[in-house]
Amino acid sequence: MTGAVDQAAVTRRYERLAPVYDIYNGPMEWLGLREKRRRLLSRAAGRVLEAGVGTGRNLEHYPPGTSLVGVDVSRRMLRLASDRAARLGRAVTLDRADVQRLPFRDGVFDTVVATCLFCSVPDPVHGLAELGRVVKEPDGRLLLLEHVRPRSRLLGGLADLLSPLTRRLLGFNLDRGTEDNVLAAGLEVLDVRRRGIWREIVARPTRGETHTPGLTSRESGR
Repeated sequence: MTGAVDQAAVTRRYERLAPVYDIYNGPMEWLGLREKRRRLLSRAAGRVLEAGVGTGRNLEHYPPGTSLVGVDVSRRMLRLASDRAARLGRAVTLDRADVQRLPFRDGVFDTVVATCLFCSVPDPVHGLAELGRVVKEPDGRLLLLEHVRPRSRLLGGLADLLSPLTRRLLGFNLDRGTEDNVLAAGLEVLDVRRRGIWREIVARPTRGETHTPGLTSRESGR
């Protein structure tokens, strides 16, 4: 029950923030987030699910030929995403859904995308496992762009201190360890690009499979 209550609170916050969401995220986009989206989403292919589609910031970055489904917990966000898709001439199916309880059968998507989502999901490990569940195996891919808890003791401590405030006011946490959560969800990390607090992660599902984890890791600044 607590998880449902937590998710309801997060949903209310994003419903409230939807009209100004792109405005307060603008500086991050100008400082490189847009380029990170473009680079990661160039790897999407086939039938694509975007979990936490938000206002549709990613829609312009999907390669031609992809078939796109987007879900979000916020109806107001979905309306903004629909408007953006119309302006871009981008065909997309949009629906309201929680990443922790996706309404899709196992293994129906070639690619699953989530950007700036798992800082706000109440149970991130379960949400990541759900993404793994709906991706085809063995060739399906998960593409994740997330900010994580800073590595330094000082900045990490500051993130821990501020997270209750950012969670209460804006719905997101500053101290999530998403790289570790991906592994805890039973996913195999194939590639990760690190720059500061940002992670561009490519992973795949490993349902019913044993393997020796292989990882391409690229540091690109602190």
